[in-house]
Amino acid sequence: MPAMLWCSTSRGPIRSREATPAAQCGRLRNWAGVRCACKAFSGLEVAVAAAAAVAARDKGVGEKALAERLRLGSLLPDGLSYKECFIVRCYEVGINKTATVETIANLLQEVGGSHAQSVGFSTDGFATTPTMRKLGLIWVTSRMHIEIYKYPAWGEVIEIETWCQSDGRMGTRRDWILWDLATGEVIGRATSKWVMMNEKTRKLQRVSDEVREEVFVHCPRTPRLAFPEENNGSLKKIPKLDNPAQYSRLGLVPRRADLDMNQHVNNVTYIGWVLESIPQEIIDTHELQTITLDYRRECQHDDVVDSLTSPEVSENGNTNGVVSSSPFVHDQDLQQFLHFLRLSGSSLEINRGRTVWRKLAR
Repeated sequence: MPAMLWCSTSRGPIRSREATPAAQCGRLRNWAGVRCACKAFSGLEVAVAAAAAVAARDKGVGEKALAERLRLGSLLPDGLSYKECFIVRCYEVGINKTATVETIANLLQEVGGSHAQSVGFSTDGFATTPTMRKLGLIWVTSRMHIEIYKYPAWGEVIEIETWCQSDGRMGTRRDWILWDLATGEVIGRATSKWVMMNEKTRKLQRVSDEVREEVFVHCPRTPRLAFPEENNGSLKKIPKLDNPAQYSRLGLVPRRADLDMNQHVNNVTYIGWVLESIPQEIIDTHELQTITLDYRRECQHDDVVDSLTSPEVSENGNTNGVVSSSPFVHDQDLQQFLHFLRLSGSSLEINRGRTVWRKLAR
């Protein structure tokens, strides 16, 4: 990139409002009314200097202000949804050299948290309202449905929009749409259901009128769905997997890094556990298109988990040939599986799920 002029001063690095050739630095020696010694920077040095300049400017304002200035996201003009851009990092891609579904799920959580903070909800990660904090209440996920039509590769930039709305008396719904920022193509959609839980007793609780007033003032006035199609996959009931399962991975143990701020296993960890029992021949020849998870029980750090998987029999009696109803996917045969996560020993249900896989393009 072209060299840009930066002025090192007692107030920290200062950059001119326009990209300035180094040869013109003489006229800026007293820029901002501060005596300075100028030199040209490029590439990584510019990025580092930019961060330093923002930090110097926001010194004493607090970490929140700094994070808000550096974050590549904001509320839309109507204040009812939020968009944020993300660069896919090298450590976020998998064996296909594209972002993993766990990466996508983590970004969905991140943009949801950013949205909550942008409207003034708690910044401690729980996205709680003042009334919820007063009563010791938190949000927990009851269902997650993700469809990916094209996985972004390392270095690509995706834009994610999110919004929330009411979902009956017991909870809320949060939806997302994902775009390839370079092309404007929709590359994924997702929806989720959240319920309110008492943080100490771990019991579910109705969303009170006070909380509803705090939350839904920031939501669309009329229903807006990421999946408006009739009979879309996000609505399909997930049957319990018949025993014995065709494939299994037993004795999975949560790592310390799998625990979230609520002191239970993070939602995204369950996705990884579900995929552990997918047969290797599917991993080698297909990629995940859709995943739906129903969360039934919290998992603690000392639990041991079994992951069970079997092909799902379609209405015509086959275990494949499932046709996608998504408008973003052309008619094609898909492989579909049912999943069941249980506690080892007691066999208590933790999670049940469904995945749909499409053939890899070679």
